[in-house]
Amino acid sequence: MELDRLDRDIIGALVEDARATYAEIGAAIGLSASAVKRRVDRLRESGAITGFSARVSPQALGWTTEAYVELFCAGKTKPSDIALAVMRFPEVVSAATITGEADALLHIRATDVRHVERVIERIAAEAFVVRTKSAIVLSRLVDATPGTAVPAERNGSANPA
Repeated sequence: MELDRLDRDIIGALVEDARATYAEIGAAIGLSASAVKRRVDRLRESGAITGFSARVSPQALGWTTEAYVELFCAGKTKPSDIALAVMRFPEVVSAATITGEADALLHIRATDVRHVERVIERIAAEAFVVRTKSAIVLSRLVDATPGTAVPAERNGSANPA
């Protein structure tokens, strides 16, 4: 779906405050509340907006330690097998197949380093895992929430003017 400037402005307003009313969004971008609602409904139906949720600080939940773990897998392990295995661990907050020597990269959040170590031990025990390589995060330098960056254009120009 092609997003026009108003669609991007609406998405930007919702990313900033998903609890904003249609009237508040409309006042900010120059549309009526009913026009904003129609556009939001269309954006949801098209899949451009996939849902609304609360963003909770991991620290508020006690998940103050995080690590990135590279998985090196046996043979031709299918990505779906990796996904099924790591989805069983609530500490794995994201996982992706990657280029390079490793087969996958996991992002783990846990209560402390010992908790991270236990999770890595359990993941390493999976039959397809040959070895792991991990890095503990010391401090976050940039921490953008996924979906908060709304590009100005899709034609390669990020110039907001």
